[in-house]
Amino acid sequence: MAWIGAATGLDLLSLMFCMTAVLVAAVIRGFSGFGLSALVVSSISLVLPPAEIVPMTLLLETVASLRMLPAVRHDLDWKIMGGLVAGAVPAVPAGAWLLASLPDSAMRGVISLLVLGASLMVWRGLVFRRAPGLAAHGATGAVSGGMFGAAAIGGLPVVLYLLAGSVPAATTRAVLTLYLMLMGLYGAAVTGAFGLLSVESLWRVILFLPPLFLGVAIGGRKFAGADPDSYRRFTLVLLVLLATAGLVRAVFG
Repeated sequence: MAWIGAATGLDLLSLMFCMTAVLVAAVIRGFSGFGLSALVVSSISLVLPPAEIVPMTLLLETVASLRMLPAVRHDLDWKIMGGLVAGAVPAVPAGAWLLASLPDSAMRGVISLLVLGASLMVWRGLVFRRAPGLAAHGATGAVSGGMFGAAAIGGLPVVLYLLAGSVPAATTRAVLTLYLMLMGLYGAAVTGAFGLLSVESLWRVILFLPPLFLGVAIGGRKFAGADPDSYRRFTLVLLVLLATAGLVRAVFG
């Protein structure tokens, strides 16, 4: 076990906590199609600096999306996808620069505020009065890209946007899956260019793959016949609690 600690930079207790967090987040992701990054970043930031968590989480998001993509590819809306990606690509480096520049405590507070704000907006169930167009897709992508680079949680504004636009559930799930995969790869590359992707992070990703795969499988099977609204509420409550804990740690250390 000593080599695991040396490779990951984590003691056994912290490693078990992180693996449990990934498992819980993966179950939620397998059920709802979102929430993995927000849950992983919010929870693991209690034991690791955000700059070490974000690149790792982006890679985990990519792997989770790859597993789900074959089942959802026929439901994609390419107009929405194109607008989101076009807006996100130039914004991710700006977010990564912020992640590399801010102190850990400040970045932890920023991440917690972003998660808390986005979660409360999803909870309120905002609805657009008319269908958004390409410009709105691009603007949402820009906000999402900045949040991807800074905190790996760029999926939350996209979730909010698609829900508010009354996009069909199948299309929402498909767009989120491909978008999170593409942005996960791109975001990991950008954060790596900023020197934030370390060998320790890669070892952590490898160790977190088993709970990731297990959680996605559980989420897709056990909760298939459950009430989606109940688990949506559970996910949002958990995000709010984790974000609040992050804010408390950022303020009081």
